[in-house]
Amino acid sequence: MDSLTHYVTQLNSIVWGPAMLVLILGTGIYLMLGLKLIPFRKLIYGFRMLWQGRQSSGDGDITPFNALMTSLSATIGTGNIAGVATAIFLGGPGALFWMWCTALLGMATKYAEAVCAVHFREVDEGGNYIGGPMYYIKNGLKSRWAWLGTLFALFGAIAGFGIGNTVQANSVADVLNTEFGVPTWATGVILALLVGLVLIGGIRWIAEVAGKLVPFMGIAYVSGGLIILVIHAAEIPQALNLIFTSAFTPVAATGGFAGAAVWAAIRFGVARGIFSNEAGLGSAPIAQATARTNSPVRQGVIAMLETFIDTIIVCSITGLVIIISGAWTSGATGASLSSMAFELALPNFGGYIVALGSAVFAFTTLLGWSFYGEKCVQFLFGFKSIITFRLLWVLVIPIGAMGDLGIIWIIADTLNALMAIPNLIALLLLSPIIFKLTRDYFNGEHAGSPLQKK
Repeated sequence: MDSLTHYVTQLNSIVWGPAMLVLILGTGIYLMLGLKLIPFRKLIYGFRMLWQGRQSSGDGDITPFNALMTSLSATIGTGNIAGVATAIFLGGPGALFWMWCTALLGMATKYAEAVCAVHFREVDEGGNYIGGPMYYIKNGLKSRWAWLGTLFALFGAIAGFGIGNTVQANSVADVLNTEFGVPTWATGVILALLVGLVLIGGIRWIAEVAGKLVPFMGIAYVSGGLIILVIHAAEIPQALNLIFTSAFTPVAATGGFAGAAVWAAIRFGVARGIFSNEAGLGSAPIAQATARTNSPVRQGVIAMLETFIDTIIVCSITGLVIIISGAWTSGATGASLSSMAFELALPNFGGYIVALGSAVFAFTTLLGWSFYGEKCVQFLFGFKSIITFRLLWVLVIPIGAMGDLGIIWIIADTLNALMAIPNLIALLLLSPIIFKLTRDYFNGEHAGSPLQKK
């Protein structure tokens, strides 16, 4: 087991090395400039389209609003609570700065993913709308690039059982056991039953549950964090100064913090930023492709809000509370560090905010990623594989809840990078189409996109 852990750790350091960071950040910069800063200029427009998207009569399976809530259900989860804490533990406070950079550039990447997902989507034999990187590679690029789509689907199908299943189940089981004494096996069984019941209805049921739970729990978690920040408002300038300083200078060891170089802040800030908001990963466009819309661009401006909400708002609140409370020097990491920070900053209540937030966020992530994994498996093995996948997905949840997932975290992190590579290559190759669709839309030519036929 030790040798396997060593091998996976070595592979992780390679895939998350300088080349990967250049590819992620470079793609975001290229798309942002090619789009002429539209993710920034059209941010308010995006929120307006989101509000209007609660009702929609276009082609698709679910409303644009619920499409965003479904993708948010998969991103607002362990990454916002445990992921931010782990980034700060490994890279110091400066890691939060690099998470912000990843998110701002990731808005352009997420926009491009959604545009391609809607433009190149298909209808399967069950009458459901399907899309995502494997389909925009298949339908948008020449046949010689088909292997990229297969690679993405393969990595996505496997990665889902890590980032979207076992890691989530383990996190919620751990926090409920710590805060309320709930046995991990009981959490695993209850989660499996609840997820199984929702999966019976497919994307429509997943979207309905996500559309109600994500806004409710997101607002509750953010409100709790904001209360802490208001109480400790005088310490925010010092915390921000520490974040910006640590992003460019090494942080010395202090308390239980082992110290971190600038490279660690960049590496873990970017890696955990991607783990949290999934910009460039290629997962979110699988949900965006199901939206009831005839305009790829309109769905794109809605989709880019996911990265803004997930990282700029939710992750920032978690990170600031961790730094302001002083818990980042305790030596704790993961969800335990976030829980400790909230409890220190808001005694008797803070720990419960993290516990309940972790539980609900992990549950919705289990739902969102079940759909992502299902569509990857369907692309590889056909429509009839869906039932088998759903059964396997539910059965793995209790195993994740009760297991020791140290190596699973590393494997999930590695598979994230392996998913991102074919997706980012595809976005770069398809960028002329993305730019043209965007120009046409904002020049008043709001024509819909052709639906791909199977």
